[in-house]
Amino acid sequence: MSRIGKQPITIPAGVEVSVAANSVTIKGSKGELTSPLFPGVTVEQEGNVLSVFCSDMKTKKTKSFYGLVRALLASNVTGVTKGFEKKLELRGVGYRAQSQGKKLNLALGFSHPVEYLLPEGVEAAVEKSIITVSGIDKQRVGQVAAEIRAFRPPEPYKGKGVRYVDEYVAMKEGKKA
Repeated sequence: MSRIGKQPITIPAGVEVSVAANSVTIKGSKGELTSPLFPGVTVEQEGNVLSVFCSDMKTKKTKSFYGLVRALLASNVTGVTKGFEKKLELRGVGYRAQSQGKKLNLALGFSHPVEYLLPEGVEAAVEKSIITVSGIDKQRVGQVAAEIRAFRPPEPYKGKGVRYVDEYVAMKEGKKA
């Protein structure tokens, strides 16, 4: 049995949960998120506790869906109440970022500026050389942060590039003369 799947999800005050035949919609102060339900997995709400049940624990695929649905619902509850954020750091001479509404302008040492259009539900704030990507959907926030980092990943010789704030980059020694 999935250790993650059998844990109940407590629903905080101000969060509404509606369970349909093949999806679960969670509404909170920050927005609304919908998660799919996979075959063999059901969700029941009792008071302020959300429980996930699995009909067939014999197949590996159903057991993995059982844990997945519980993890998705837990992150959706966290997203509509608190939200998620990832912080990126720009390291390098002349590396700059500027936020203009739904557009992020990056100067990353290329001959041209890089413009990144932020998707719906994701916001970016720039303070000096720190870019803060925030939103209610955990997957979307992580994907946007990964796409921004992919423009100029940190290189191992001087450490220049875009990296997560808590990321460790193993530095290499250069050529010896």
